[in-house]
Amino acid sequence: MTDDLRPAGAPTLEDVARAAGVSRATVSRVVNGVRNVDPVIQEAVRRAVSVTGYTPNRAARSLVTRRADAIALVVSGAGVEPEAAEEAEGAGVSGASAGGSSFTAQVFADPFFGRVVTGVVDYLRPRGMHPVLMFAETARARDEVVAYLRQGSADGALVVSTHAEDPLPALIAEAGLAAVLFARPARPVPVSYVDLAHQDGARLAAEHLIGRGCRRMATISGPLDVPAGQARLTGFRDTMARHGHAYVPTAEGQFTQESGEAAMERLLADHPDLDGVFAANDLMALGACHVLREHGRSVPGDVAVVGFDDSSAALACRPPLTTVRQPVEGMAAEMTRLLLDRLARPDGPVTSVIFEPELVVRGSA
Repeated sequence: MTDDLRPAGAPTLEDVARAAGVSRATVSRVVNGVRNVDPVIQEAVRRAVSVTGYTPNRAARSLVTRRADAIALVVSGAGVEPEAAEEAEGAGVSGASAGGSSFTAQVFADPFFGRVVTGVVDYLRPRGMHPVLMFAETARARDEVVAYLRQGSADGALVVSTHAEDPLPALIAEAGLAAVLFARPARPVPVSYVDLAHQDGARLAAEHLIGRGCRRMATISGPLDVPAGQARLTGFRDTMARHGHAYVPTAEGQFTQESGEAAMERLLADHPDLDGVFAANDLMALGACHVLREHGRSVPGDVAVVGFDDSSAALACRPPLTTVRQPVEGMAAEMTRLLLDRLARPDGPVTSVIFEPELVVRGSA
């Protein structure tokens, strides 16, 4: 490691070496994470780093380690409306960073993505690393993400796909780049992922509604081209069938509050006597509660409502939502750990980690 790019007056490797009573080369090995250094010496160097206030120069360090010490956090989709893509590209803004696109606005409107960012940042920050947020909703944007990773601008990618037909995971796998996915991909690719046992979560919701005496239940599903949406619907229907409910009215939503409102309107029009609703995420459950109140139905007196995720929308709802907790922050942290492990051991096996859901009972059911 060189100190040539270090600001004048800043502590150097030599300062740390003198304070620790070791050679400059030993300090460099400890700072760069070389493993075969005696633990006692490592601790002495770390104390010296703390005392001197030394901060490794990232530009110099990258010359030695060939690492950027940065991770790309990519929110990806299969595409956007042509108008939005054309407007963004016509303004000279790529899909990977087009802040004005409808795709980007939709991402920031969903509390789920904020929880993912929190989990990633909280895991990386103590390790002196930072995420680079990228959006990949067009073919051009996906190409930019792959090029960014190929160039070494980031050491690997954490990918959150919003659509089952998203081609980015396969592109990354084909390029041999390090990546981990949030959620099982719809089409198998040799990339590690974290996910939730979605069907088990829907089972918890169904059993809770049945247990509190609901008899005429319906569900607002997520988009059925998304694996999580399909799994939650399947889990709810299967549990209902096991309890003798052969038919469950269903209206498809898009994981947004507006789609939850529209779905609830349809369900009420066709089934005005329903007394229980399971919505496949909290935003749609929040929309359902609004519509029920507008139609003079009390929650949970007339209709019990259960959501999914345990997001900020669950607490914003009135009454607060009973919901199935998805530990998004913990899942995002585990996704990040898997990626760092992959970077440390490039030949390690592709793996998956499945988290267990938990029912959180509040006022809506």
